[in-house]
Amino acid sequence: MGRFESQGVAFKGFAISAFIVVILAGIKTASPIVVPFVLSVFIAVICNPVISWLTRHKAPRGLAVLMLMAFIVLMGLWLASIVGTSINEFSKQLPFYRDQLIEQFSWIVEKLAAFNIQISKDQILAYFDPGVALSMTTNMLTGVGSVMANLFLIILTVVFMLFESNGFSRKMHLALDDPDMRLQQIDRFLNSVNQYMVIKTLVSLGTGLIVGVGLYIIGVDYALLWGVIAFLFNYIPNIGSIIAAIPSVLLAFIQIGPGAAGAVALLYLGTNTIMGNVVEPRYMGRGLGLSTLVVFLSLIFWGWLLGSVGMLLSVPLTMIVKIALESSQGGRWLAVLLGDDVTEDKDEPDDSLKIEESKK
Repeated sequence: MGRFESQGVAFKGFAISAFIVVILAGIKTASPIVVPFVLSVFIAVICNPVISWLTRHKAPRGLAVLMLMAFIVLMGLWLASIVGTSINEFSKQLPFYRDQLIEQFSWIVEKLAAFNIQISKDQILAYFDPGVALSMTTNMLTGVGSVMANLFLIILTVVFMLFESNGFSRKMHLALDDPDMRLQQIDRFLNSVNQYMVIKTLVSLGTGLIVGVGLYIIGVDYALLWGVIAFLFNYIPNIGSIIAAIPSVLLAFIQIGPGAAGAVALLYLGTNTIMGNVVEPRYMGRGLGLSTLVVFLSLIFWGWLLGSVGMLLSVPLTMIVKIALESSQGGRWLAVLLGDDVTEDKDEPDDSLKIEESKK
C-alpha cells in the first residue's frame, strides 16, 4: 500500500510539473497578447487608489476614470516624445561614444602601466566591450517602446479594469466560495499587492526625479532619459540601480571626465541608499523583501518569458507570487525561501487568524 501511495505522489508531482510547463509554453507563445495585458493590470493597480480617493470626494467614478486616463495619456505622449527623441539622438551618437570610451580605456591602461601593472588594451576589449553597456539600456527601452505601440489597447483595458475594480474583492470571495467574506487571506493579498505597487511606484518616481535633476546639474547629456531609466529600473532592487547607473556613469566619463563620473556614481549610490534603505522600508514595512538570488533569477526568468517588459516587471511579478504564497497555509514555506531574511514574527498572521477564529 505504501508503494502505491508513493507512486501516486510521484505521479501527482509529475502531473503538476507538466501542467506548469504547458502553461509557461502557452504564455511564451501568446506573449504579444499577454504582455500588454500584464502591463494594463499593473497600471490599473497603481491608478486604483487615485480613483478611490476621487470617488470618496464625491466625484463620479466614470468621470474620475476618464480624467485620470486623459492625464496619463497626455503625460505619457509628452514624455514618450522627449524620451524617444533622446533615444534616437543617443543611438546616432553611440558609435562616437564607443570610440571615445575605448580611447579613455587606453588612457587607463597607460596609467596602470606606470605602476607596473601590464594590461593589454586588445585583451580587455576581447573580453569586455564598453560600447555594449551603452547600447544595452537603449535596446531595452526600444523593446518597451514597441509594446507601448499598443497604447490604445492598453488604455482601453485599464479603463475597463478601473470600472470593474470596485467589486473585484467581492468577486474574488464569491469565486473562492466565500460569500460571507470571512477569508481574510483574500483581502490581505489584494491589499498587500496594491500597497506594494503604489509605494514602489512612488519611490521609483522619486528616484527618477532626483537622478534626472542631479544629472542635469552635473551637466550630463540626456539627463531626462537617464531619469526615466532610473525610474523604470528601480522596480528591480539591488541589480536595477547598477544597470541604470552604468550608461550614465560611462557617458559622464566620456563627456566631462573622471571627476564627473565619480560624482554621478555617488549620486546613484546616495539616491538608491536613501530611497531603498530608508524611505521605502519606512512605508513598505517588513516582510516584503526578496533575496538577491531570487531577484537575479526572476530577472532572467521573466525576461525570457515576457521580454523587456518582463525584465522591468520581474520583481513586482515575483512579489505578487510571494504575497500569494504568504496568504496561504500550504505555500508559506516557499514564501520564506523567496524572502531575504527570516524574522521571528513570520507567524504573526497565523496568530491573528487564530484570534479572529476564536472570536467567532
